[in-house]
Amino acid sequence: MESAMAAVVRASGAFGGILYALPPGDDALWQVLVAGVPQEMAAPWRRVGRDAPMPVADAVREGRLVWCGGREEMARQYPRVALVLPYEFALAAAPVVSGTTVRGALVLLWPGDRPPELGPGEREVIGTGCRRLAECLRRSADRGDPLRPADRPRTLPPPEPRTPSPTEATALSAFVERLPGGSCALDLEGRITFVTPGAAGLLGADRAALVGALPWEALPWMDVPHVEDRYRAALVSRRPQTFTVLRPPETWLSFALYPDATGLSVRITRGTPAPDRLPEGSAAGSVPSRATVLYHLMHLASTLTEAVGVDEVVEQTADQLLPALGAQAMVVMAPEDGRLRIIGYRGYGAGVLEHYDAAPLTPDIPAADVMATGVPGFWTTFAELHAAYPATVHEDGMAAWAVLPLIASGRPVGSLLLAYARPHLFPPGERAALTSLAGLVGQALDRARLYDAKHHLAHRLQSALLPHTLPRLPRLNVAARYLPAARGLGVGGDFYDLIRLDEHTAGAAIGDVQGHNVDAAALMGQVRTAVHAHATVGAPPDEVLAGANRLLTDLDPGLFASCAYVHLDLAAHRACVALAGHPPPLVRHADGRVEQLRVPPGLLLGIAPDTRCPAVEFPFPAGSVLALYTDGLVEAPGVDLDDAIAALGGLIEHGDPADLDGMADLLVRHAPTPGDDIALLLLGPRG
Repeated sequence: MESAMAAVVRASGAFGGILYALPPGDDALWQVLVAGVPQEMAAPWRRVGRDAPMPVADAVREGRLVWCGGREEMARQYPRVALVLPYEFALAAAPVVSGTTVRGALVLLWPGDRPPELGPGEREVIGTGCRRLAECLRRSADRGDPLRPADRPRTLPPPEPRTPSPTEATALSAFVERLPGGSCALDLEGRITFVTPGAAGLLGADRAALVGALPWEALPWMDVPHVEDRYRAALVSRRPQTFTVLRPPETWLSFALYPDATGLSVRITRGTPAPDRLPEGSAAGSVPSRATVLYHLMHLASTLTEAVGVDEVVEQTADQLLPALGAQAMVVMAPEDGRLRIIGYRGYGAGVLEHYDAAPLTPDIPAADVMATGVPGFWTTFAELHAAYPATVHEDGMAAWAVLPLIASGRPVGSLLLAYARPHLFPPGERAALTSLAGLVGQALDRARLYDAKHHLAHRLQSALLPHTLPRLPRLNVAARYLPAARGLGVGGDFYDLIRLDEHTAGAAIGDVQGHNVDAAALMGQVRTAVHAHATVGAPPDEVLAGANRLLTDLDPGLFASCAYVHLDLAAHRACVALAGHPPPLVRHADGRVEQLRVPPGLLLGIAPDTRCPAVEFPFPAGSVLALYTDGLVEAPGVDLDDAIAALGGLIEHGDPADLDGMADLLVRHAPTPGDDIALLLLGPRG
C-alpha cells in the first residue's frame, strides 16, 4: 500500500496525499496513510463523515473525481477547508473503488502555481493509482486487517536526499558558514534538524537545545500566530515565505523559508520592523492583525452554528466581521420573487438602501450580478466600481467595497456587501478568506431562512387551529391566553374553546395533546372539533368527553390528550364539569375564597374506548370566576404539583374578578418558563 501511494503521488506531480479507508458498515472515512503532509496539519480531517461538506466526502458520495484548482475555488466550494488552510494549493479527491465496492478515497495536493485544470494524463495517473490502492485495501480487508487506525494514520517517509561525498559535505559546510546571517533546516513536522552557529547566535540559544525542537516551543518569543502561519503556508503552497519577528528586547530578525519535499531551508538575518503594506491614507492601527482576524472568524463560525433566525445570523455576522476586517458597513441581501431584498444591514442609514430594496435582479447591480454568477467582486476605489457597473452612484461615501456571494448547497442564496470608509486593498489571501467566510454565512442564512419559514408556518397553523375570537355571551365575561413552548417550533397540542349553545347556556373546553410538533397540533384540531360537535347538540360533559375519546381511539394516533369540559347554565347560575386526566379547575367564589374543584379526573382520552368521565355539578353565581388551565401553567421541575396549584389559587384570590384580562396577564406572568405550552381560560358570570 505504501509503494502504491508513493507511486501515485510521484507520478501525478503532487507534493502530498492522504489515503482514506471506508470500513465495511461504517458511515465515515478514516485516514490510513499520509504522504508529504504533517500529521498535525491533516489531523482536523482524520475522520470525515460521508455527508460532510468536504471534497473527499463528495467524491465518495457522488462517485466522481472532485477538483479544486486554487484558493478561490476552494473558498467558494468548501469554505470550511479554506478557512483552516487559507493558502495557495490545488486538491483532487477521487473514490477508491474495487468492482462495485467503495473501499475509500484518495486526496492529492499540488502547489498553488500549477495549471488550474487537471490534464488527461494526470486524470489517468489518478485513476490507475486509485485502482491499485483499491486492490490493496481489498486484500487488507480479506486478511482481516483493521482498516480503521487504532491511533493515527501511518506516515510515508519523505524521499531520501542525495548523500554527498565527504568532499562535497566539507565544501557544503564551508559554503553555508560563509553566508551572512545564519541557516537552519526543518523537517516536514516543523522540527529543527540542523542549525549553524551563526543562526544559534542570532536566535540567542544553544544549538543542542534547538535541534529536534519546534521553533515556537524552543523560543517563546517565536510563539506568535504569524510564525507558524508562514511555516504552514510554505508547506501547503510549496512557495517561499518570509516574515519578521522581534527577539526581545529589541533585536528584529528576518526569516526566509524555502520548502521542498523533504522539509524547509531557513535563512536568518538581522532585519527591521516590516509592517504589512498599508493602503495610502490608512493608519497602521486600522488593519487588524491576522491573529485578530482568525479569532473573529473562528468565533463567527462557531456562533453561526447556533444562530436560529435570519436576524440572529445578520447580528452575529456584523458583530464579528466588521471589527475583524476593519470594515465600517455591511448589508445582507437575498433574492425574492425576482427582486433584490435587503434582509439586514449595519453601518448604513435606511435612506441609503431604499433605492436597492426590491430592485429588479439585473446584472447592472453588483449584488445581483454576484448572486447570479457566484463570483465575488472587490473594488479598491469607486472608479473601479463605476467602470464595472456604470449605473452605480456613489451614494454611501465609502472608499472600498467587497460583494461576496452567499452560497449554500452549491446555489446562491444571497450576497454580502462589506464597505470600507478608508482605502483598502484586497490581497489574494484576504479575498480567499472573505470568500470562505461568505460561504459559512450563506449556509447559516439558508438554515435560518428555513427555520423562520417553519416557525412562521407553525404559528399560522397554531392560530388557525385555535379560535380567532370567542363568542360573546351577554351574561359571561371571558379571557383566554395561549403561550407556545419555548423550545421546538412553537406549536403544540394545547387548546381552549368557548361554545355558545343558546342565549343562556355555553360550553367551555380546554385540553392538552402530547407533544410540541405538527402532529400534536393536527390532533389537537381534531379533538377540539370533536368536543365542539358533541357540545353543540347539547350533550352533557361526560358524553362530550366520551365522544372525543371514541374519536381518538378510532384514529389510534399513538398520542393521548387530557381535556376538561364545562357546561354553563348562566340563567340558573350552575355549572357541570367533567375531566379526562386534566388538572382540576379552580373556582374563585364571590366572597374571594378560592376552591379547587374535587372532580374525579378520569382516564386520558385515547387510552380505552369505553371509558367514562364522571361529571360534578357546582354553583356558579355572579361575582365568581372559573379558571381552566393546562399543566404548563403550574408544572415546573422540582415543584410539587399540589403546591403549584395552591400558588395559582393564591394569585387568583388576589386578582380582580371584574378584570379577567388583568387576572389572565397576572397568572401568565407568574407561570414557569414555558418548557411546555400554556393555555388558560377564565370565565366569570355577570350579574
